[in-house]
Formats: sequence, C-alpha cells, structure tokens
Amino acid sequence: MLRRVFAVAMNTYRESVRARILIGLAAAAFAVSFYSLIIGAYTLKYAPRVVSNIGTASLSFYSIVVAVLIGATSLHRELEQKTIFPILARPIRRTEYLAGKYLGTLLTLGTFVMADAGLILFLGGALGGRPIELVFGLGGLLVLGLALAMIKWPAARTYGPIPWAFLVMVAGAWLCGSAPDERRVILGSALLSIIEVSVVVSLTLLFSSFSTPFLSAILTLGLVVAFRNADLLAKMPVKQVGPLLHSFFFYMSKVVPNLQIYVPPRPLLTGEALDANVPLYFARAAVHGVAWSAGLFASASFIFKRRDFL
Repeated sequence: MLRRVFAVAMNTYRESVRARILIGLAAAAFAVSFYSLIIGAYTLKYAPRVVSNIGTASLSFYSIVVAVLIGATSLHRELEQKTIFPILARPIRRTEYLAGKYLGTLLTLGTFVMADAGLILFLGGALGGRPIELVFGLGGLLVLGLALAMIKWPAARTYGPIPWAFLVMVAGAWLCGSAPDERRVILGSALLSIIEVSVVVSLTLLFSSFSTPFLSAILTLGLVVAFRNADLLAKMPVKQVGPLLHSFFFYMSKVVPNLQIYVPPRPLLTGEALDANVPLYFARAAVHGVAWSAGLFASASFIFKRRDFL
C-alpha cells in the first residue's frame, strides 16, 4: 500500500512543481519578500522586524493560495485528461490514490514554504548584522549548486528543489542567528503555515472530490476566510448583527477549524508574552491540524469512493 501511495504522491509532486502557476506564485512571494527590504529601509533600526513581519505574512498568504489552486486542479486534471482511469484500473484503492494526491500536494507546499522561509531568513540575517558578502556568497553558492545539479542530472530538475529548499532554510537560519527574535518568528510561522495548509489541502480535496475546480477553489477560499475570522465573528456585538446571527457565529466558532491559531501574535512566537508556553502552543496547533486534516480527508475519501466518473 505504501508503495502505491508513494508513487501517486511523487507523480502529484512532479506535476505540481512543473505547473506555471506555481512558478508564478513563488516568484510573487519572493518579490514581496524583497520588497519588504524597501519598506524596512524607512524604519532604520526596525528593518529586520519589518522584513520578518511582512515576509511571514506573505508566506502565510501565498501558501494558502498555492494549496487551494493545486488542490482544486490536481484531481480535475486527471479526470479531464482521463489519466485516472488506467490508474484506478490497477490494484489501487481510491483512498490510496487520494492519499497520494494529498501527500504529493503537501510535499510541494512544504518545498515552497521552506524556500520562501529560507529567503526571508537570508534577508533577516543581512539586516541583522551578517556581512553582506557572506549572505550573497552563500546564497549564490546555493543557487549555483542547484543550477549545476539540474544540468548534470535531469532528475534534479524535478526533485532537486526539495533538498535545496531545506538547505536554504538551514543556511538562512544560521545566518539569521544575528537576529534571534526574527529567526524564531520566521521559523515558527513557517511551521504553523505547513500545519495550516495541511488542513486547507484536505478541505480542497473534499470539495474537488465532487465539484469543479472553480467551485472548489471559491468554496475553499470562502471557508478559509471564515475560519480565519471565526473568533472575531463570535465576539461581534449583538446590537450590530442581531441575536440570531450572533448565536450562529458563536456556535459556528465552536465547531469549525480555528485557523487563527496558525497566525499567532508576534510576542507569543518570540516568548515575550506573559505565560507564553511556545512548545505547548505548537503541540496543540499540531494536534488540531492533524485532527481536522484526518476528518476532512476521511470525508473526501468517503465521497470519492462513491463517485461515478462516467
């Protein structure tokens, strides 16, 4: 079973990483991170903080957008090109196929998050006091290494970004040691973003298991916005929304996944908040993400197994 799931996951990753829309969104995320340098230049001594705040905000935003677009189109592409029929004709269960799609999408998103977080860490290290020659030299060496690997080994053109993104993040974390608070914020936000997109991908798969890509993307984005603001909606005054809507928002906030926990305030990530237990917070966020991902995936699998493709 694991071999079949792994094969589907690698095929999903291979298709996703070659998609032009992913390359475009990655370029946009990187551009926002570089643009934060311009904004930070106007804040003098607060430049590292501005770069980390803007960078992590763009990381969270673009990771969700990538999760929605890839999750909504991956399954439909297989149906449109009719490549799903020879796959399901083999001894593979539909649940295994869907699990491979889910894990392959997560692998793509994990690579994206690590690369973007690594870039932000590099920028934080440069602004935190590291020699600019060291930052540019190490960054150029990593880029040159990936380019040479892609030229020499064709497989590196597809799978090379996985270890490369990890090395970029590790190197960036080392460089950003000169700004420890920013490093904690960036690495913590990256980890929470990966947990959050695991929920978003399972939600997108649930809709794409029975709907079109456009409708799946719209429904997922709408629910993500609602889940991000569930606590805020529950606290709206009765005088503004009325007793009926107030009760609806209150009970909705108790039963839907609270995605706001994946974008905590900065003092919590840096440990500056009173009574802040950062490891416990991350553990609870991980349990929350795993539980909702498993529940949504089980629902998607239940629907997908009963879907008639003809």
